[in-house]
Amino acid sequence: MDWSRRMTPALVIATALVLMAIGGRVSAQAPRPADLLPQPLPPQETRDRGQEKEEANRRSPLPVPVSPPTILRPEVQPIDLDTALRLAGVQNPELNVARQRVLEALAMRQLAAARFLPSINPGTSYDAHNGNLQQSNGNILTLNRSSVYLGAGSSAVGTGTVNIPGVTLGGNTAVGIFGYLESRQLVRQREFDNIAVRNQVFLRVALAFSELLRAEGRRAVALQAREEAQAIAKLTADYAETGQGRYADANRAATELQRREAYIKQVESELLTSSARLCEQLNLDPAIRLHPTDAYVVPHPLVPDPIAVGELIALGLLRRPELAAQRASIIQGLLLLDGAKALPFSPTIYINFSAGGFGGGSNLVRPIFGGFGGRTDFDAIAFWTIQNLGVGNVALIRAANANLQVRRFEQIEVLNRVRAEVAEAYARTHARYAQIETNESAVQSGLLSFTQDLTRIRYRSRDVLPIELLDSFRLMAGARIDYIDAIVDYNRAQFELYVALGQPPADALAHPVPTQGVSPSGVTAANPRAANPPADTRPRDATGH
Repeated sequence: MDWSRRMTPALVIATALVLMAIGGRVSAQAPRPADLLPQPLPPQETRDRGQEKEEANRRSPLPVPVSPPTILRPEVQPIDLDTALRLAGVQNPELNVARQRVLEALAMRQLAAARFLPSINPGTSYDAHNGNLQQSNGNILTLNRSSVYLGAGSSAVGTGTVNIPGVTLGGNTAVGIFGYLESRQLVRQREFDNIAVRNQVFLRVALAFSELLRAEGRRAVALQAREEAQAIAKLTADYAETGQGRYADANRAATELQRREAYIKQVESELLTSSARLCEQLNLDPAIRLHPTDAYVVPHPLVPDPIAVGELIALGLLRRPELAAQRASIIQGLLLLDGAKALPFSPTIYINFSAGGFGGGSNLVRPIFGGFGGRTDFDAIAFWTIQNLGVGNVALIRAANANLQVRRFEQIEVLNRVRAEVAEAYARTHARYAQIETNESAVQSGLLSFTQDLTRIRYRSRDVLPIELLDSFRLMAGARIDYIDAIVDYNRAQFELYVALGQPPADALAHPVPTQGVSPSGVTAANPRAANPPADTRPRDATGH
């Protein structure tokens, strides 16, 4: 009983503490009245804090724009496209290699033709024998003899003919004849290959020069864009310092200016790279900085637009030197096949003639060394060869036929490539030409938008801030770059199309002026219903004749 009385106050106190804790948690989870929530700052205080931040920004100076020096050296070597093509025709190593291959083929043709001429072998020989010899009847003789020969030929021993004739003409007739005909086709093939290499070299030079023009044009646009970005950055900075604009806008304009500075360095790198690549094609020192003399980047239409693509493909198939070289190669393969077929029936002929002084002696005939006098030898030999019982000849014919088929398939491959190159260059030419007009319109509208915004800002129009110039400026600068790229790409496509056609002369691309629908209709004020042109529309002189 005493124990329960002692514990009652303690239980009461513990229960009260538990209830207080539960009540506090429930009250914390219960929604608060609106007047107990944290209230936002009043507008005036927010404005004050923003003004304080702007004042702090005005007290801190704007970042100074960084303009690194140019990486271009002032020393330049002016060049134009005509000069570049002339230098390539003289100094390009690939073109010189092709020319030397033509000279090599000419030398091989000369060698094939020279096989029909005899060879001359002047010389001398001395022969000495000491010891036993066997006669034709089997008798053994102990003989010491010697002989000497001097004249046209060499190695005259005993009673036989001169082993090395003084004048000799020989060989298989089919091999000689067909070998010469094949060498003529090889010369034609090398000549057409030389023209093809020249066309490709000139194309690479023209493309490299176009890339140099692109880099120069981009640099000019980049320098102009930097000046405009500097003007925008100055306007936004002035507005920010006077409190009419934000410092964030000034920093954005400064960022755009620094991006333009970095782009100038990128364009200068492209300019040096383009110059080095053109120097590579011209076999010049890449340390030289080439500078095009063209003041503007303008389109160069080489192929008239009214010509249909089908007609251009037909013209390319007729003019491309690669196809002419393949035709010469096929003729060479046909001659090789005919030569293999004629080989078993073609004789091998040797005609030899020798003349000189001969003398000698032995221990059996006196004098031992003497009896010198003149001698002549003439030999004519002809024989036919069936190689390996005819199996070798059959193998040669099959190999020549397979070689001919390979050449024909190569011609089809080149033909398909020529047609594809013409069609692709034709499509690129028209697409690039359309892009020129589109980008030109974009440049005009972008420039108009930029100048309008700039004029309104300079006259302190309240509805325009300097930062709004950035959008017009970026669009205008991008349109200028696209405009230059479109012109250069159009010129590249024109060069590619012209080379794909085989560099045809101007008369091959000329077309008569269409007269249908151009002649006078005969409709006049006195005769408004005339439907046909007058019968005679030739011009007449003052006398009516």
